[in-house]
Amino acid sequence: MARTRAVSGGGRAVEVEPERLDRWFARFAERNDGVRETVLRPERVVVTGGDGTTATARVPFPPLPGAAGEVRPGLAVAPLVEHAGVPRRLGLLLVRLGGHSVGVAEGGRVLVSRTDRHLVHGRSAAGGWSQQRFARRREGQARQALRAAADDALDVLGPHLGELDGVVLGGDRKALDELRRDPRLERVFALAVTTLPDLGEPRRTVLDEAAGRARSVEIVVRDPA
Repeated sequence: MARTRAVSGGGRAVEVEPERLDRWFARFAERNDGVRETVLRPERVVVTGGDGTTATARVPFPPLPGAAGEVRPGLAVAPLVEHAGVPRRLGLLLVRLGGHSVGVAEGGRVLVSRTDRHLVHGRSAAGGWSQQRFARRREGQARQALRAAADDALDVLGPHLGELDGVVLGGDRKALDELRRDPRLERVFALAVTTLPDLGEPRRTVLDEAAGRARSVEIVVRDPA
């Protein structure tokens, strides 16, 4: 089943696997009085239904070859389907303060991975010196957790950087920003292609989920104004 979420400005975002793109757009045409036109851009493909409903697909691993804003009559998503279906090897880096999961995936399947969890206490409601000591302890735990995440990212992804088509990020934005400052991971973050929203705590099962979602094409559907 396709994953759907609401987006700002109205409409919904749907994540569609490459193998289902053709059928998804065919159903879009059936539901929206056909397709008026398709616009092919390097990073976006916009399909407009006969009733004015739009489906805007974000091109995975852009640019879309040969696309330069060309407007084609009717449904013409074959270039997008072909591009999305190209086999790719991806790095996965999922991080929160309490844990991380790192892996290399191809075709939605994780080939190598490492997952670990670390104790990071929550914030204390106490005041005075107790609160300060607790805050220092928590900061130390967070630093250790992020250092372990960086070490594992380097160990797992480092040997494969030359063969990766991109790195997919997920987890807590603040934790990822902290890792981004680690100079050892400069090449890892230079390959970052997207960040997956709404992922759970970094576990091996969540890493498997991320490997599948990383292949999907995000399509934002908006009704006519």
